[in-house]
Amino acid sequence: MSEHRWPYVALILLLLSAGIAQILHRHWVYDVPLLPGESQTVWSVEARVELTADAQPVRAVLARPSNQPGFMLLRESGASPGYGLNFIDGGNPVAEWTKRTASGRQMLFYRADVLESDAYELMPEPEPALTVTSWPEPYASAVGQLLALAHRTSADNFSLTRELLKAFSAVPRAQHVELLISEFSQTLPPLLVNMLNKAGVPARLVYGLRLQDGRRQQQLLPYIRVWQDDQSQVFDIPLQARNPALFDRDAPLLLWEQRGEPVLEVSGGRDSQVRFAMIRREESTFASVANRLSDQHELLNFSIHSLPVEEQAMFKTILLLPIGALVVCLLRILVGIRTSGTFMPVLIAVAFIQTSLITGLVGFLFVVATGLVIRSYLSRLNLLLVARISAVIITVIAIIGLFSVASYKLGLTEGLKITFFPMIILSWTIERMSILWEEEGGREVMRQGGGSLLTAVVAYWAMSDPLIRHLTFNYIGVQLVILALVLMLGTYTGYRLLELRRFVSLRQDGS
Repeated sequence: MSEHRWPYVALILLLLSAGIAQILHRHWVYDVPLLPGESQTVWSVEARVELTADAQPVRAVLARPSNQPGFMLLRESGASPGYGLNFIDGGNPVAEWTKRTASGRQMLFYRADVLESDAYELMPEPEPALTVTSWPEPYASAVGQLLALAHRTSADNFSLTRELLKAFSAVPRAQHVELLISEFSQTLPPLLVNMLNKAGVPARLVYGLRLQDGRRQQQLLPYIRVWQDDQSQVFDIPLQARNPALFDRDAPLLLWEQRGEPVLEVSGGRDSQVRFAMIRREESTFASVANRLSDQHELLNFSIHSLPVEEQAMFKTILLLPIGALVVCLLRILVGIRTSGTFMPVLIAVAFIQTSLITGLVGFLFVVATGLVIRSYLSRLNLLLVARISAVIITVIAIIGLFSVASYKLGLTEGLKITFFPMIILSWTIERMSILWEEEGGREVMRQGGGSLLTAVVAYWAMSDPLIRHLTFNYIGVQLVILALVLMLGTYTGYRLLELRRFVSLRQDGS
């Protein structure tokens, strides 16, 4: 080995050693499992309260979750510089922030770690008292007609609730149901609770979160809790504004507020709101690692877990990008696959993770094919480059919009996920392929387009693998190992796998 290569070799050895050492340290000292599935699932849910203080004493009270079926509350924490923070337990657990005086925009954080567990049942709580509500005509008649029909086709409080909710979600709906929806569309959850109370059914409005890994900027959703003797059940409410591409009805439901109390109360401030971010982690025997992982001041415990949940959710995807980059290096340098844009396949693979593979492939091919047709017309107009690219971007947005609307009208909610595609990257891909078509023909376009899609699919498989996702998120040292591998690939000067085809004729001549 020549003398000038030693720094390069030393750098690679240093990166490999540091990466492997960090992985082993996290595994041996902090008991973080090397394989997914060896652990229990822990959800970290962070509530971010924002308000504008009016230069006077501020008091903000946020409802806190408690143990419930499927979840056990492990630990709670808060971040609120300059504020006093108290966790008040009792029948209605809340987090209370107080400050003598504050002004301007304020941000308060509350974080709860909950363990997926069947150890707890729904909290035994006495049924609420029935409330009496009256409606003006013709709504009173519509309510009476709807309750009479639900009562005839039900056997108890739970089945009556299902019949009532089914009437609101049916297609087409009866006229009296349409009448109620047109008048109470903004207050449908309380209307349903009042209707159940009128039918003699104890019911209450509660709020919960569907736990989906990596979701940010989420809001609590209303649900109805209904009692039958000493039992109670929680029902979803139809006709709520939810993005079908993002909302997973089968995701675990964490009830955040179960007693019909306000979720957030603020005095001394205005324009308050609360948003939620959540992330799923897998930890081994939690009791043995909880204290260690929560020690955010220990320098050696260098992990993404020490960040706020919203940032953790963001990094969970970002940390997969080096995996995609490594796949691109392997396929381009060792195999010899040509792609349209060096790292465009990585961004497409990230979009595939959001959309699912089949939906993403169909959407990508549809958008690019339609865009190429329109781009061929734009080339006849001899537009300047900036104007042409702008026109392509607008066209791509229009195509995605039309595709989404058509999918929704046809009931294909999977099609709505096409909005996850990076539109600017798609526009540049269309522009690049169009130029390539004009200069080198359709065959080269198919070759590079196919290479890009193949690379994106391989990167998608690698980035969506549970083991790789587990390692990249829990072990920062993996990034150093990947960097070392990329540096090693960067000095490869041998033949690519696809170039070996050139020697086939020599072998035939020799034989």
